[in-house]
Amino acid sequence: MELFFELEIVYVVIGIFILGVTAFVTTRDFVPKTAFKRGMFGVVLIFAIMISAHYFTTTARMSGVKEIFNEGGIIICENKMHRTISQSVLISKELEWRLEGHLFVSDNYERAFHTSRCVELIADTLKVEK
Repeated sequence: MELFFELEIVYVVIGIFILGVTAFVTTRDFVPKTAFKRGMFGVVLIFAIMISAHYFTTTARMSGVKEIFNEGGIIICENKMHRTISQSVLISKELEWRLEGHLFVSDNYERAFHTSRCVELIADTLKVEK
C-alpha cells in the first residue's frame, strides 16, 4: 500500500479535487436531483479505473526494469535535474549502480533514480564506457 501512495498520491489528490467540484456543481438548484448520485458515481468509477490502470502499468514496468538491471542490462532513466546537459542517464551494474529498494543509487552520481521513471534501453550497438 505504501508503494501505491508513493506512486499515485498526486492522482488521488487530483481526483478528490475533481470530486469536490463535481459535488459542488451537482448540488446546485438548476441541476436535476439525480445528478449528484450519477455524477459522483461516474467520476469515482472513471478515476478508479484510470488510477488502477496507471498503477498496474507502472509496477509492471518497474519489475521489468529491476529484472533487466539484475541480469546486467542497461536502463535509461529520465533526468529532470539537469535538463540543459542531458535528459537521460544510463544505468547499469557496469557503471557501478546498485538497486536499493525501488531506487537506483551510485556513489559516482549525486542523486538516485526511482525505478518508476526508468525503462529498458533499446540499442543494439551501444557500448558502455566507465
